[in-house]
Amino acid sequence: MTLFIKPPFRLTLLVSALVASFTLTAQAQKVPDDGLQVVEVTAQKRKEKLQDVPIAATAISARDMEMRGVNNLLDLAAIAPNLSISKTPGDSTASQISIRGSVTNNPGLYWEPTVGMYVDGVYSGKSQGSVMELLDLERIEVLRGPQGTLYGRNTLAGAVNFITRKPSGELGGSILLDLGNYNARVGKISLDLPQSGIFKASLGLRSEKRDGWVTTKIGSPVTELNNRNNQSGRIALDADVSKELQLTYRYDSTSVNQNGSFSQVVQSDLGIPTIVVNKDRQTTASVDGPSFERMDVKGHALGAEWKLDPNNTVKYTWAQRKLNWDDALDLDGSPVALAHTQRYSVYTQTSNELQLVGTQGSWNYVLGAYGFTDEGNTKNPQTFFFGSAQYDSRYGFTTSSKSLYGNIEYQLTSQLKLTGGLRNTKEEKTVNRYLAAGSYVVIPATTNGSASFSANTPLLIASYKLSDQVSLYAKYTEGFKSGGFNGEANDVAETLTPFKPETTKSFEGGLKSSLDGGKATVNVAVFQNQINDLQESIFTAKGAASSNIRNAGKAVTSGVEVELAYRPTADLRLQANYGYLNAKYDEFIDGGVNVANNRAMPHAPKNSLNLLVDATLNRSSFGVLRAVADYTYLSSQYMYAYQLTKTDPTVAVASNSMVEAAGYLNLRLLMSNMTIGQQRLEAALWVRNAMDNKKVANYIDFGPGFGNLRQAYYADPRTFGVSLKTSF
Repeated sequence: MTLFIKPPFRLTLLVSALVASFTLTAQAQKVPDDGLQVVEVTAQKRKEKLQDVPIAATAISARDMEMRGVNNLLDLAAIAPNLSISKTPGDSTASQISIRGSVTNNPGLYWEPTVGMYVDGVYSGKSQGSVMELLDLERIEVLRGPQGTLYGRNTLAGAVNFITRKPSGELGGSILLDLGNYNARVGKISLDLPQSGIFKASLGLRSEKRDGWVTTKIGSPVTELNNRNNQSGRIALDADVSKELQLTYRYDSTSVNQNGSFSQVVQSDLGIPTIVVNKDRQTTASVDGPSFERMDVKGHALGAEWKLDPNNTVKYTWAQRKLNWDDALDLDGSPVALAHTQRYSVYTQTSNELQLVGTQGSWNYVLGAYGFTDEGNTKNPQTFFFGSAQYDSRYGFTTSSKSLYGNIEYQLTSQLKLTGGLRNTKEEKTVNRYLAAGSYVVIPATTNGSASFSANTPLLIASYKLSDQVSLYAKYTEGFKSGGFNGEANDVAETLTPFKPETTKSFEGGLKSSLDGGKATVNVAVFQNQINDLQESIFTAKGAASSNIRNAGKAVTSGVEVELAYRPTADLRLQANYGYLNAKYDEFIDGGVNVANNRAMPHAPKNSLNLLVDATLNRSSFGVLRAVADYTYLSSQYMYAYQLTKTDPTVAVASNSMVEAAGYLNLRLLMSNMTIGQQRLEAALWVRNAMDNKKVANYIDFGPGFGNLRQAYYADPRTFGVSLKTSF
């Protein structure tokens, strides 16, 4: 007789076996000097040890970020299990973030993300402008699974927290210079000023320039593509008004002015001979349309913390972010005027949050109120078929969101802790739309719509300590991604028909352990997400190239995540993260027919892996020599929710725009702890994509409605260079 065990029970058995093993081997020992670093996080809005937080979370320290070359959101790709991050096609400052198979893959400004991005607790509302060079980071936290109670709207899949360093009040700082191939130059300055009265201040500046790795032929409007040119700055100011009251101010600014990415045509049935189809990565191009990417984003945040007593603190944060974001793409990647598009966007968001964080005996609690408003506008002129089809496409939108939330934790026994939470959110959204085809007005400028949405997102967690080193938790939580309107619709009815919020019910079980006297950690999470009213962007390639938005139906994602870290000696650290994901539709309604068995789940790679080796090779009076090898792998993934098997000739086939499995290796050789006088010096040799993996990172697939025109956007080739840093 053959014994068959269903996948969910396999995961349960795996966790049970790990629990039994760790319970037998774990011993209560003090963490030695050569043990793993104890990381503290604020994932639950209060400071806790990462190993004590009963959620699936990954934290990366400032030192690790520097060692691994993490400068922005894109560099986090696959660093945590079941995390996939890519640039939107053609742009390097807009992102597509997928956690556990949930993603928003439309870069339109009116779209809401499934993963919330936070900088010092302030929500950043859009995928456009999300790829910023953040300065003075203390750590990054990746929270997997819905965070709908403490974080709220648009954290359906999870949240990414960027936490910056507070001013020290002592004179000090660092200067960093990176030089690399493609004439790459990065300069970075971080400075802490001496405390003056009640004030502490720090500032940071960063500038990056790099030639494009795609050069263009004579006659093209730009000389290169895929270059970099950006500058960023940050100011942090703290005021210790009294022992009970602290005030903070944060300002950040990022400016980008560079050319776009090469839209390399890898398929075309249009029969135009000047459109060159080539599936091998190209480093030369001939284009005729404008190609640029310009971004200017500025953020302000004012905060206050007032200690009511030793156990209770009131926190208030006001924040505002303003974004100007423009781009232009030659979508056919050729010297003919076949498909050109431009976007000119402005966006402003303002938020207010009031929190009470406290503890009373066996109780810990976070209570809060949150308000958020935003407003955005996009002008999207498009030209097709040698200027014979020209579109003036514009849209605008507003959001007003208010929520109340609470999270309460109770230590029932010395081993058992229970947590409950609830958030109530109410939103108002509006849209306005204008579309003209040449002189013919398709959608008049008077087209305006409004809608209301609401959601209650609960949380229940039970965590149990088997010993001082091993704990288990079980969690149920819900999340939602806000509903809205299709700002790029091609008719009035589609414009004024709102789509509903997408919701998730999530079940998660986990194990966290610290072994071998603090030299090793093993964390495991198993999960199942039930997604309803799934929002899907269905690209039509009709009229002004746009997408229809549908609440297509239901999906289930389930999987397992394992995070391992081991430091056998003071000179060697090993780390491995692995995620397995099974994602499928239960229902996908297209034209009134359920085609769930013939639609691809986009941005849902089945396997993700990250391996890290950090070894100290030599210690001497001159300095410490270290080597770091960082490898990330993602299995193949679809980019669009297209058909798996060709049954409808009007719908694209998903495999045409499937990104193949790829692994990327980054290496770094570092000499640190060098001193000359009072200066501390570091020097490093580094290489990214050391194997020069020539893989596609993303696609645009127009499908049969536009001659199966398909463009590929390749990952950056091998880059290498030297890094010099002085600290004082």
